[in-house]
Amino acid sequence: MATVRLADGTEVPALGQGTWRMGERAGRRAEEARALRLGLDLGMTLIDTAEMYGEGGAEEVVAEAIAGRRQEVFLVSKVYPHNAGGRKLEAACERSLRRLRVETLDLYLLHWRGSIPLAETVEGMERLRAAGKIRRWGVSNLDLDDLEELGPALADCATDQVLYNLEARGIEFDLLPFCRARGMPVMAYSPIGQAGAMLRNRALGAVAARHGATPAQIAIAWTLREAGVISIPKAATEAHVRENARAGGIALTEQDLGELDAAFPPPARKRPLAML
Repeated sequence: MATVRLADGTEVPALGQGTWRMGERAGRRAEEARALRLGLDLGMTLIDTAEMYGEGGAEEVVAEAIAGRRQEVFLVSKVYPHNAGGRKLEAACERSLRRLRVETLDLYLLHWRGSIPLAETVEGMERLRAAGKIRRWGVSNLDLDDLEELGPALADCATDQVLYNLEARGIEFDLLPFCRARGMPVMAYSPIGQAGAMLRNRALGAVAARHGATPAQIAIAWTLREAGVISIPKAATEAHVRENARAGGIALTEQDLGELDAAFPPPARKRPLAML
C-alpha cells in the first residue's frame, strides 16, 4: 500500500476508508463493521468518520470494526461546525471518543466552516491535543482563503479534507498546489462521485477496460496518481472493499491521463470549492 507523509513525519495509507452513510440502519451495522475490518486486513488502515454520520452511528460501527486492533488504525473523526468552539468542542470530542471506544483520535477535523471563528476552533483543538484527546487537528471543506486565515496556525493543520474526483477538479487550480507547497496532504472524499453518472463516462470505461478494472477503480486510482492525496472511498460490503483495495495497485499511463483530461478537463480558472 502506498503511503502519504504528514507534516510531522507520520506515514498513513494513501488509500483509506470512508464511512459516510454507515450506521444509519441497525440491520446493516454488522456487515459494515465486517467490511471495515476486511479493509484493515487489506492495508487500508486509515478510517475516516464523523459525529454527523448517522448522528454518531458510524462511529459506533467503526468501534466494532477496530475492537482489539486500535494500534493498527489511523483514526479520523470530524466535529460539527456548531460544536467547534469552547466547551462544546470538548464535549463533542468526548462523545466521539466514547462512541469509538478509544482514548485518543489520531486526527480531528472541523467538518466545515460555520459561525464560530476559526481562531476559537484552533484554540480548542490545541487544548484537546495538550490534554491527549487528539494527536493532530485539521479541517474539511475549507477553501484557500479559509486556510490563509489560519495564519501561523496553518503550520499545525494536518490536512484539508475536500471533495475531489474527476468531476470535481476545482482544487487543482489553487488549493491543491497551495497544500502541496506546504507539505500538507489533501484528503479526497467521494472519489467516485455520488450519482453514478461519472462512472458511465465512455472515456473512463475505455481506460478501465485497458486495465481490466472497473470504472470505480480507475476513478480512485486517478485521485492517487500524484503524491500528497489521501483517498477515502466508502465501502459497506466486503466485495466493495476488495474492489476499492485493488485500485491502489493501478498505475495510470500518460495515455490514460490524457484521455481522462479530455473527458474531464482540469480547471482553467478559480472555481468555488465544491462540497457535498
